[in-house]
Amino acid sequence: MAFHSLKEFIEQLEQEGELIRIQEPVSPILEISEITDRVSKSPEGGKALLFENVEGSQMPVLINAFGSTRRMNMALGVSDIEDIPKEIERYLKIAPPATLMDKVKLLPLLLNAAHFPPKIVGAGKALCQEVVHLGDDVDLGKIPVLQCWPNDAGRFITFPIVINRSADDKLRNVGLYRMQVYDKNTTAMHWHIHKDGAHFFHEYRRQNKRMEVAVAIGADPAVCYSASAPLPYGIDEFLLAGFIRKAAVPLVKCKTVNLEVPATAEIVLEGYIDPTEMRLEGPFGDHTGYYSQDGDYPVFHVTAVTHRKNPVYLTTIVGIPPQEDYYLGKATERIFLPLMRTQLPEIIDMDMPLEGVFHNSVIISIDKRYPMQARRMMSALWGLGQMSFVKTILVVDASVDVHDTSAVLKVLLNQVDFNRDLFFSEGILDVLNHGSDQALYGSKLGIDATTKIEGEPGFGDDDFSCKPSSHLPNPKAVFDRFQEVKACRVLDGSVCNPVIFVALDKTHPRQGPEFIDEFFKEPGFSAVSILIVLEGHVDLEDYSVIMWKFFNNLDPKRDFHYVGEHLGIDVTQKLPEEGYKQDWPDEIVMSQEIKDQVEEKWVRMFGEVRP
Repeated sequence: MAFHSLKEFIEQLEQEGELIRIQEPVSPILEISEITDRVSKSPEGGKALLFENVEGSQMPVLINAFGSTRRMNMALGVSDIEDIPKEIERYLKIAPPATLMDKVKLLPLLLNAAHFPPKIVGAGKALCQEVVHLGDDVDLGKIPVLQCWPNDAGRFITFPIVINRSADDKLRNVGLYRMQVYDKNTTAMHWHIHKDGAHFFHEYRRQNKRMEVAVAIGADPAVCYSASAPLPYGIDEFLLAGFIRKAAVPLVKCKTVNLEVPATAEIVLEGYIDPTEMRLEGPFGDHTGYYSQDGDYPVFHVTAVTHRKNPVYLTTIVGIPPQEDYYLGKATERIFLPLMRTQLPEIIDMDMPLEGVFHNSVIISIDKRYPMQARRMMSALWGLGQMSFVKTILVVDASVDVHDTSAVLKVLLNQVDFNRDLFFSEGILDVLNHGSDQALYGSKLGIDATTKIEGEPGFGDDDFSCKPSSHLPNPKAVFDRFQEVKACRVLDGSVCNPVIFVALDKTHPRQGPEFIDEFFKEPGFSAVSILIVLEGHVDLEDYSVIMWKFFNNLDPKRDFHYVGEHLGIDVTQKLPEEGYKQDWPDEIVMSQEIKDQVEEKWVRMFGEVRP
């Protein structure tokens, strides 16, 4: 079913047993984040949470609303997310009608499409304007905005649907950009340099024009999702929302700016950005699981706050995965696959592992037909919209299920020649990538795990044959040889490329490469093909944590070290003495005080159940 408001979605979540109401008093300063983090890491993402007694505010807080596969399907009105890309393909494959009968057959589809564009409604039908605060009555302090993590610079609005227009008023942009609250009527506007909002802002800046902005908080689920979607430049996100919900998104004109906002939103902020005014924003505990660095960003001046009677504040937290954003990203992975195939039709399927936090890793299966096609695919993806920020790409055959981690690992560790099948490139990286020596730019890794065919290196080559070793080192032998090793884990040895993970107590520059060299000099360790060196505090019993650290900290060209036929990968923290020019960020960790406070309240909120 399609939902026309957040309230309708909340009602359905409760009917389906997907919502927990919490009456226990909680603080928006860190406590809600700690509770939500525990719940989101429980099996299947836990439940949506509605905090009805939030200290300092009359508004309830809804969080983790989209934090499971089932709730994401519900939000988009489908029983299976794959229904949406299938329907997109129907429209993409429409052939031009050749006869009158062809036009008649096409009519139902075209009539359905007529419902997609947004429509303007009068103020009398706009629930988001039931209550209006103007001028001095504007007070963002009445909204229960969260401080998510201990080292955050303050409170951040984390699920704002930000609406603006290009300087020539021809294009509308709808995006999700976090907003640090400075005081009762100003916030930061944190849009990354590659976002459409930032592009529009620079247009206004060049013309020295004030930029009008509106922010909807708590719209219907299709609008909330669409604001996060990486649509091509110039495509209206409200159009995508209309396609998903099969009904036009009703918009209403704002009270103080010349923009339109979703009429059924819970809360709307109206205002402007002065292009000459910048202010320090951050740090903020981000979706990478690390704190993003502070920096100067535009200031949003709020001229009006409108809202429903008894509004609900929709928010989210991001941090060490899995979190709610993983399920929003997974929906994007599935929905945008048909659009990628229009440019790269050989793509069979795609998976973005949660440990890769969207922009660090992608696995692609292809219908391989000619030599070096996998490398062409990697290069094409690195030039394709948001995919250009991806750091590692693994390409496999069509027969491999990219969503089956075991199947992918089997191919990776049995069929890849790490001296032949790796492809290094360089280019732009996400602003949140801290692994490279400098911001926004670094090396990328492509892995060709496809079966070699005639005309490419490796075809008919019997030199690389599977010879699993039964003589892998015992972790005790590693501890005995290297006192700086804090933990050691040997992967199953029944593969062609045995892997060992080591947690290293790093005390000086270049210790990682030095350790790799010394490790492979030991005759007793020669059966190991791949050595991955991580920081000393990493829990090597948690494979998900290992891969999260691996993808975050890696700069492939810098961190891959070959010792003969062996490969060592150093994903420890890098130091300035090693040529590292960024500030290595801190991992997100909740304070023990807040953990204790939440623990004390837990039974009253959830009973004895532990995520």
